[in-house]
Amino acid sequence: MSGHSKFANIRAKKEKNDAAKGKIYTIIGREIAIAVREGGPDPNNNFKLKYVIQKAKANNMPNETIERGIKKASGAEGGADYQQLRYEGYGVGGVAIIVDTLTDNKNRTAANVKSAFTKGQGSLGTPNSVSFMFENKSQIIIDREEYEGTADDLMEVVLDAGAEDIKENEDSFEVLGAPEDLDNLRNALTEAGIPMVQAETAMIPMNTVSVTDEQMVKNLRRTLDLLDEDDDVQTYYTNWEEE
Repeated sequence: MSGHSKFANIRAKKEKNDAAKGKIYTIIGREIAIAVREGGPDPNNNFKLKYVIQKAKANNMPNETIERGIKKASGAEGGADYQQLRYEGYGVGGVAIIVDTLTDNKNRTAANVKSAFTKGQGSLGTPNSVSFMFENKSQIIIDREEYEGTADDLMEVVLDAGAEDIKENEDSFEVLGAPEDLDNLRNALTEAGIPMVQAETAMIPMNTVSVTDEQMVKNLRRTLDLLDEDDDVQTYYTNWEEE
């Protein structure tokens, strides 16, 4: 997901996931577990957990579900021990794909991810087989319909917070910076009252690949749809420039 279609893909993916709240809640629940494990159960002292809670509320997750997830992760209740695992490979047409997962069963997850690649005529690779084609960046997406300013106006807001670049797309602005500046960028935009569609660290492709063959496109969508449907898959990145 990249280039001019980046925001369209995020919105389409969100709408698709909104139709299956169980998937969203499963992903967020696992993110809560990871955040608590890394920084403790108090969101006032754990910015990552605070952000995940905000994300949960934006997706209408009930407060009791959020609190139960925090208790489980902190040991107050029994809970699964989730691992963050990354898989890399190629779809048809030489499209690079990175898959980030949160799982309590790495054998199940590995089999499902491999199956998604295989069914789309792609192939799962070894660690770092495609990640060298991407850069890890803070990435914040802003909907043009919700922000009336220009790219220059936006740069004035985020420049001192560490912004490296602002990409102006047809329906969105994309603010990029170093991974360690994500909190500063998010805070600057929040203080300025600018709503964000997405704010996270992401793997940004340094170059994109165009695929025009109809069957290849179907195969790529087959792989990505299967990844979307897998509860263990947190997110994925590709260098496919969708038309």
